[in-house]
Amino acid sequence: MESPTLMNHNERLRQYQELLGASADLAFLPISADLEYLTGVPRDIPNFGVTLHPGAWLEGAWMTPSKGPVIALPRMTAEFGGLDKLNAELRVLGDWDDPETLVRDILKGFDLPMRPRVAISDRAHAETVVHLQKLLPEVVFVSATDILRNLRVIKSEDEIAIMRRAGEITEAAFADVLETLKIGMTELDILSEVDYQLRKHGSLGPSFTTSMYNTGPNHPLIHGDRADKWHRKLYAPTSLLFDFGAVYNGYCYDYGRTVSFGAPTGDQQRVYDLVMEAQRAGIAALRAGEMTTEQTDAVARKVIDDAGYGRAFRHRLGHAIGRDVHEPPFLTNGDTTPLREGMLFTIEPSILQSTGFSARVEDVVVARPGGGEKLTHGYQSLIVIE
Repeated sequence: MESPTLMNHNERLRQYQELLGASADLAFLPISADLEYLTGVPRDIPNFGVTLHPGAWLEGAWMTPSKGPVIALPRMTAEFGGLDKLNAELRVLGDWDDPETLVRDILKGFDLPMRPRVAISDRAHAETVVHLQKLLPEVVFVSATDILRNLRVIKSEDEIAIMRRAGEITEAAFADVLETLKIGMTELDILSEVDYQLRKHGSLGPSFTTSMYNTGPNHPLIHGDRADKWHRKLYAPTSLLFDFGAVYNGYCYDYGRTVSFGAPTGDQQRVYDLVMEAQRAGIAALRAGEMTTEQTDAVARKVIDDAGYGRAFRHRLGHAIGRDVHEPPFLTNGDTTPLREGMLFTIEPSILQSTGFSARVEDVVVARPGGGEKLTHGYQSLIVIE
């Protein structure tokens, strides 16, 4: 399935350059969610360590309010990324070429003022800033990402359809993971299966590091220290809390469900039911044109607070999502952003008890005038493995 948003890149560029004109004379966007949103230039699967190519600091799109974009890429990025045939003005830096000479030539074609305002993406490297200051000594930097967020925060129906498909892939992967679950597995066994099933069902890979938060009377919660926690065997009674998502056509999904190893106790079932009730309240409160992000958080949080588990709901209710896993605005106290139709949020209440039973649920939800619209619907009851 080809992304229907590909047809919108020219219009997005036009809108962005129009917004850019009020704030900057030049913009630079590295290979990132910002650039993929505007031009379709894809990101690759990330590495743990840095893989540098000669001249990597110029890698991305250069544009003004009226010209460009010019896509500048090191030769290795262009060839290994399959980007050497982009339908755009492409400037490729040879392995032995001087990157400053190439960028100086690009800038000359833009006819910039003596003291240019340069909008630079939040994901750009400090190396790019250092080189630009050398080339443009009077430069004033502003955030290109802040300007672009005016467009990215509202998702079109085409984007929502892609996110719905990402959710289908995520949930199909989870269904196959459930078939493999056995008491006595390690967390590493399960995480590896999740990542495999995501790719098998059509995801580029996990949209973030696949995570689990597993707790029980004999299985204390551990954050970090993966070398230890990955290898612990999971015996009954334990709550298994899943947190993962697919990547589809450049968009990220985020999903959570809870599994019980062993028949649930009354307390375990109560904790799970409260989390599901809080999610339903949060989804109903996601009313575009009526509520704010802060108010939505408060509605869902009240369910857990009133039941006496407020201290165990340790985090915000959710976050915006799309090209990136976590995007602003956030469903949290202190964020007073008015909800608008087409905003996408995770609704992910949880009760995390370090040495007791825990539960979490997470779905991506569209803000609508009458309340939120969930994009995934399966596994609403506590899943039990005996």
